Amino acid sequence: MDKNKGMEESALFVMDGVEATHDGMQYGTPKKFRKKKADTLNVGELAQQVRAGSRTHLSKAITLIESSNATHKVQAQELLQELLPHTGNSIRIGITGVPGAGKSSFIEAFGTMLCDMGKRVAVLAIDPSSSLSGGSILGDKTRMEELVKKPSAFVRPSPSAGTLGGVHKKTRETMLVCEAAGYDVILIETVGVGQSETYVRGMVDFFLLLVLTGAGDELQGMKKGIMELADAIVVHKADGENVRLAKKTVAEYKQILHFLQPATPGWMSTAMPVSSLEKRGLDKVWETIGEFKQIVEANHYWATRRQQQTKEWFQSMITDHLIDLFYGNPQRKVQVQQLERQILSGQLTVTQGVDRLFSEEQEDK
Repeated sequence: MDKNKGMEESALFVMDGVEATHDGMQYGTPKKFRKKKADTLNVGELAQQVRAGSRTHLSKAITLIESSNATHKVQAQELLQELLPHTGNSIRIGITGVPGAGKSSFIEAFGTMLCDMGKRVAVLAIDPSSSLSGGSILGDKTRMEELVKKPSAFVRPSPSAGTLGGVHKKTRETMLVCEAAGYDVILIETVGVGQSETYVRGMVDFFLLLVLTGAGDELQGMKKGIMELADAIVVHKADGENVRLAKKTVAEYKQILHFLQPATPGWMSTAMPVSSLEKRGLDKVWETIGEFKQIVEANHYWATRRQQQTKEWFQSMITDHLIDLFYGNPQRKVQVQQLERQILSGQLTVTQGVDRLFSEEQEDK
């Protein structure tokens, strides 16, 4: 029935709409969502592409290594097994420092200089993960605009994921893959200074500490343990009006380093001023690292340190594996929760709770 028949044209006049659909579009039978099958990974081919220097495949390899997927973990170890004979040919440099010391600025300027010298540089930049959400910004790559444009440079940011020392749990394995890809220099940037920086010291050949100028009072507050780990101290941002103050700070650090036990046998740690902004002092840092390598290789400590680091890595992975096995048992989780309630209610002390947990474990066996 025509609603408008016999009605004079007015604001009440209703125009007929489009039939069958609400928006004029014709729709067929809705398609079912089909999950795309994952591409089959060829570990041998991936290893070959990594060794050929493909940055795309190097990124894929690192993503595989960092994955927590059980299948990926097995594939990652197969990949490492194939690449292992081609590792160990780089110099591994750890870089740490107080927040605001300019670690990223230094790494970009230093890495760019090395690339211009014909070196291949890999940067493993670690960003702190949130203790609440677990997320990371991973902004180091965007801050190193000049370095990432270099064909001979590779920059890979990774989340610390709560690991001690401000490094990712897989940083060691990532470093090996970068070596197999032909990178001469591996730069590992940590989150910042802390007591667990020994973790970083345990995976690099040369450990560099960045500090700021005007370290009079800061020097007294600086943890002795951190300074004892450093093979060299860079007084950063030594430019403009800071030049004079930087030289004074360098002298202070050199003086105190004489009273500390050397981080590496046969090597006397030193301090030097550097300006990444004005590109001054960077060549001195590289020269110092070269002298360090020559001396440490001559006294045979270079190979000894790397063997010791591999041994410590093995022992730390045993600990991680035991923790995973312990908490991976569903019954164990229930026992822990029950004991927690008893401890919080005052029925047990913490020590009694732990003893009971492990005595129950022995009884189960």
